[in-house]
Amino acid sequence: MPVSCLCGFGPRELLQIGGASPAISPRWVRQVGIRSVDPGERRFVHEQDLDVFDMRFIDEMGVRCAMELALQDMDAGTHLHVSFDVDCLDPEIAPGVGTTVAGGLSYREAQLCMEMIADSGRVASLDIMELNPALDVRNKTAVLAVDLVESLFGKSTLMRKPLAFPSALIDT
Repeated sequence: MPVSCLCGFGPRELLQIGGASPAISPRWVRQVGIRSVDPGERRFVHEQDLDVFDMRFIDEMGVRCAMELALQDMDAGTHLHVSFDVDCLDPEIAPGVGTTVAGGLSYREAQLCMEMIADSGRVASLDIMELNPALDVRNKTAVLAVDLVESLFGKSTLMRKPLAFPSALIDT
């Protein structure tokens, strides 16, 4: 719903909150790790031709390919906003969310997403959604979310140069 409203679709009351509507173009949106959508959302995604890298794509092509494609069109003027929906993670590693669906991103897949976004040097803002402390188990999800956000903002094990991505991996 928030992305939909930012793109100019939704209840008039929500569309008028921040001023100009639409605030962003659907062609700027990339969704990674999607695995559960209702029929209305599915129809909307197709109508708007959104770039969605669902779990099947990730299973078949890998997180690296998904992230290369998601990040490929950014230039120096790009304000990259990350909307980190914690329920994209597998509930085995992140039980503290309102909507648990099996088959989400693993710890390493999520780390690679965050590290590649950090390597882009374009992160300008972040929101975290669906973290529900009342449903968490001994802060497992909260600790994981903090760890992933640290990676998003550049924390790494080693100081290293970002790898050059072979263009052969990106088939557009």
